[in-house]
This record gives sequence, structure tokens and C-alpha cells, in this order.
Amino acid sequence: MSELAGRAASAAPGSTRFAAFALLFGNFFIGLSILAPAGMVRDLAAGLGVPVTRAALLITAGAVVLCIGSPLVAWATNGLDRRRLLAASLAMLAAGHAGSAFAPDLTVLMVLRLVSMAAAAIFTPQAASTIAMMVPEKERPGAISFIFLGWSLSVAAGLPLVAWGAAHFGWRSVHVALGLGAAVAALLVWLTVPRGLRAPAMSLSSWGTLVSSRLVVLLVAATAISAAGQFVVFTFLGPLLAGLAAATANEIAAMFAVFGVSGFLGNLGATRLVGRLGVYRTSLLCFGLMVAGAFGFAASAGLFAVMVVGGTLWGLGFASSNSMQQARLAATVPPLAGAAIALNSSAIYVGQAAGSALGGVLFDAGRLAAMGFVAAALILAATAVVYATRPR
Repeated sequence: MSELAGRAASAAPGSTRFAAFALLFGNFFIGLSILAPAGMVRDLAAGLGVPVTRAALLITAGAVVLCIGSPLVAWATNGLDRRRLLAASLAMLAAGHAGSAFAPDLTVLMVLRLVSMAAAAIFTPQAASTIAMMVPEKERPGAISFIFLGWSLSVAAGLPLVAWGAAHFGWRSVHVALGLGAAVAALLVWLTVPRGLRAPAMSLSSWGTLVSSRLVVLLVAATAISAAGQFVVFTFLGPLLAGLAAATANEIAAMFAVFGVSGFLGNLGATRLVGRLGVYRTSLLCFGLMVAGAFGFAASAGLFAVMVVGGTLWGLGFASSNSMQQARLAATVPPLAGAAIALNSSAIYVGQAAGSALGGVLFDAGRLAAMGFVAAALILAATAVVYATRPR
């Protein structure tokens, strides 16, 4: 695989840059498709005539599919041509959004959501392993972090637009826009990613190699715990802000924007810092920012302006922490980078499902103020796990 990466990187550096931007664009629509229900959960509930917590099951159920699908897809497709695989996943996602725009009820929308998330499970881990095959080894952490900027942008620019668009044009229009965007991303990936990029086919024993690595297990555990903490709040951010701080629809969209812009800037900063600080210390810094932001958000409940400050700090570590997790996993087991990153993605979705479910219980019980503190405690626990992975 390293020989192939060397040839790809040295033969066509310009095409590698175009492919990196296409993969970033693809990650933008993958991330936004996964997170979109959080940005319009109130509009979905009102439009479908169901409670907010039932509409939020779109996130929880989708996370379950992503959790199971990500490692299974990595195992089943590791030897396939990456250009075809990545373009096909985005095309399937586009079709899912097109169908969702015409869903008559929550049941049909749920089925289409599960199909769409099965397609989305393919993209992010395989995109990370694809770019890792296209650049020299020393450039891989920065390259992986770069294409993950797409996820940061999905929160920074995408979610505020989803929240605003759903409030003004309806959630069906949002699905139409997401479907068109995913189709364009599929075309860009097809045109820019080189043919013939394949990783060695994985055997079942490869999973044993991964789970027997203490570092891999700890990193994946930290990802799951951190994601659980974040989605206790993030799934219900709109209703939570309305309940705690009487936030308007525009203020809720602004909070999504602040969270997302800081996430983009944090990921960009991590991409620049990792070369000087090293991936472990950069990772610990990102998790520390999330801890500070989550506790600040929780402690200032009811004071919208102060909650925005907490959300800013939280956002700075939100996407950048996962970029560093992916880079560390890719460096730990280079021949199995795609599978290791798929496990990390699966851990995100485990945390997303668990956090959404826990947040739903707290929300239904009216424990709105407690939700922030539960989230902060879980992120602090994840940071402790990351600290345990320090190089010796």
C-alpha cells in the first residue's frame, strides 16, 4: 500500500489536491446528512405530527445503522476500487434524500433514513484511508485532517442553513437540497479520485489484530464516550435552547453557526498545529477545549450570550478531536488504517445513539439543565481515556 501511495503522490500532486477537495466536499454532505435531523427536529415533529423525542429517533436509529455498517462495510469492501465505492455511496445517499422529500409519514421517512445511513456508513472511513494511500506517510495526519474539514463545514455552514431552511421552507425542501448536493459530490469524486486505489482484502483475523491493540481499543473507547456526551445535548440543541433561554429560531440557527464555525476553525488550527505539537498533544488540547466548553455551556444555562461562549469553546474541539483520533489510528496500524478508522466511525455512532437516547430520557423528564452537566461529565471521562494513551 505504501508503494502505491508513493506513486500516486509523486505522479500527480495536482490531481491529489483536487481529489482531496472532492473528498472534503463529500464529507460535507455525509456529515450534514447524518446531523440534519438535529437541525430541524422541531420542524420534523410539527410537520409529521409527532413529539420531538419521536422525531429524534431518526438520529438514534440512523446511528445504529452507521455503527453496525461502518466496520462491516470496511471488511466487505476493503479490496474494491475506491473511486467506484465512494462515488456509489454518495449516489445512494442522494437517492435516499430524494425519496425522503416525499415521505408521507415518520415510518416511511425512518425506512429511507436507514437506507441513506447505510450508504453514508461507507464514505468517511474509506475516504480517510483513500487519501492516506495518495500521500506520503509524513503527510497523512494533515491530509486526513484536511478532508475531515468537510465535517466541520457541515456543522459550521450546513446545520445553520438546515435550521433556517427548515423553518422558512420546510424540511422536505431541505432533503431536496441535500440530495442535489450529494449527487454533485458523487460526480466530483468520480472525476478526481484515481482509478485502481485498493487496499489489501481483509481477513477476519485482521479484526483480531485491531482489538488486541491496547492503543486502538482506548482511542475507540474515547471516541464513543465523547460522542455520547456531545449528542446528549446536540440532538436536542434547538428545543434545549428554547426551553432554557427562550431562544428564537434565528438565535438557534446562530448557535448552530457559532458551534460550526468554531468547529471549522478548530479543525483548521489542529491541521496546522499537529506538525509542531505532535498528534497526541494536539488531540489532548482538542479534548480539553471540549471539556471547558461543555462545562461553560452547562453552568450558564439560561444566559444565552454566555452559552454561546461555551458553545464556541466546545466547537473548537468538536471536529478537530476526531480528526486527531483518525490520524492516530491510521499511524498505529497503517496496513489496517481503513478498518481502524471504520471502527472509530462506528464508535462515533455508538456514542451518537447512546447520547441521543440518554438525552431523550432527560428531555422527557424535564431535566433540561442537567443535560449539559451530563454531557460535560462524559466528555471529561473521554479526555481521561485519551490521557491514558500518552506516548511512553
